[in-house]
Amino acid sequence: MIYIYIIVHISVPQTLADPTRLLIIELLRGGERSVNDIVESVPIDQSGVSRHLRILQEAGFARVRPEGQKRMYSLCPEPFRDLDGWLSKYRRLWEGRLDKLGEAIERKRRAKTTTPQKRKPSKRGHHDRKGVSGI
Repeated sequence: MIYIYIIVHISVPQTLADPTRLLIIELLRGGERSVNDIVESVPIDQSGVSRHLRILQEAGFARVRPEGQKRMYSLCPEPFRDLDGWLSKYRRLWEGRLDKLGEAIERKRRAKTTTPQKRKPSKRGHHDRKGVSGI
């Protein structure tokens, strides 16, 4: 349990904080890809891609499979499940708050449409009447 806590609270946010790693994860969502395929799709060179893939691999988000001279990378589902489980606690919190906000907005909208709007007298009109009566 402590191990998962450390991974989720330290390693996962640091791993996913980098935009290039997120882009690589998005590319790998479509299936297994070689380093060269990934290099063609990201704005950094091969050594940078390899470094990001190593970080993803060490954090458990990606795995590598040798295929002759190529190295094929794919996503591992486990850390995403762990992350989803951790986020679900916060998702429930925010969904409850958003539901309450939605209900309050709906009540306010209904109140506006069911009660006739009273027209406030304009201050300008009030002054105009004074001016007329003063003549």
